Amino acid sequence: MTRALLDRAHTMSLLTAALMLLPAALTAQYVPDRGAWEVRRPAEVGMNASGVQAAVDFAIAHETTVPRDQERSQNQSFGRREPFGFGIGPFKVRGGAAGVIVRHGYIVAEWGDTRSVDMTHSVVKSFLTTTVGLAVQDGLIGSIDDLARDYMAPVDLPPGDGEPGIERVGFGKPDLTTLFNTEHNRQITWRHLLTQSSDWEGTLWGKPEWADRPDDDPSTWTTRARRTPGTVFEYNDTRVNLLALLTTSVWREPLPQILKERVMDPIGASPTWRWYGYENSWITLDGRQVQAVSGGGHWGGGMFIHARDQARFGLFTLRKGRWGDQQLLDEEWFDMAVTPSAANRTYGFMNFFLNVPNAEGRKGYPSAPSTAYSHRGNGTNLIYVDRENDLVVVARWIPGRDIDELLSLVIGSIQATAEDGP
Repeated sequence: MTRALLDRAHTMSLLTAALMLLPAALTAQYVPDRGAWEVRRPAEVGMNASGVQAAVDFAIAHETTVPRDQERSQNQSFGRREPFGFGIGPFKVRGGAAGVIVRHGYIVAEWGDTRSVDMTHSVVKSFLTTTVGLAVQDGLIGSIDDLARDYMAPVDLPPGDGEPGIERVGFGKPDLTTLFNTEHNRQITWRHLLTQSSDWEGTLWGKPEWADRPDDDPSTWTTRARRTPGTVFEYNDTRVNLLALLTTSVWREPLPQILKERVMDPIGASPTWRWYGYENSWITLDGRQVQAVSGGGHWGGGMFIHARDQARFGLFTLRKGRWGDQQLLDEEWFDMAVTPSAANRTYGFMNFFLNVPNAEGRKGYPSAPSTAYSHRGNGTNLIYVDRENDLVVVARWIPGRDIDELLSLVIGSIQATAEDGP
């Protein structure tokens, strides 16, 4: 082979090697290390500094006026309006308005005390959904369209808990309780529970499902006809807690332990987050006492976490379960989670609030892309996830009516940079 041919072959070899490496280089995405998170100036991530500052100033100026004492706040809202509305889990006095803006994985701005560990209320539903996804990934759940009753063992529950019409007659001690044995409940699948469309009937942890956000007419509370599972959306924390108990039964381990080992530790979350249940939500599982955690702060408990850890979780869902070189949860799970459910096109799996237009053609956040979604809880606690703009926004303790304006300022700062040019 001539020298020219050897040189050409060597060049082609180098080029081929470079091309083989190119896709990995192009798809590599920054993720923060444990205990450290790189901060970039707005201009470095394609944002306008004045626009970002306007968003921060707006969030600080629009802190919610509801009491910072979360137990007092609960008593003045759910506790006042609902039968059985009293708290049975821990509460906490929250910090002030706080939040983080993350673009391309980097922190662009933050405000308030982003390390204040506070209740996140219904955002915990997204953490619960994650533990279900991991169980599907591991083959512990064959399909989300499987019947829930095939996965739920009889369980020792407090007196009064269980399904209507199912007798619990024992000699001295109560019998174990079934939760999917009525004619209606036998039809319920994992998908129905994940999309809050099961219409499960019964009582769990002393909270009847009809007592959560009850109808204005008390005569209907225990007498109304049941809806076919999958047909009607109803936001209901008793049924969310049922999913948490069912998922605990499948894992045979406390859900906080599964979440910690499989997600929160790998994404570098702090050691300060805690996921609580209720004072009466203890069960005997394989000879030990385990607390079944709650799916929200409706009656106390749930996830206590700070804003930076929320932002890490938001980045985890933005990246569809990929963290650096690890695929922690299958991409397909996130595709399913953001698919509009049959009973509510603006809601996927809980707690993925979709920004697609509703039946009247209106988006939840008009200023945001229709492909965006949010993990959202009372407060408001917001983790906004926007793949079109590679953006995560955590905003805590801001009224729901003000969120769209905040997002318009953040997204507008990106648009302003694109329009201004170099």
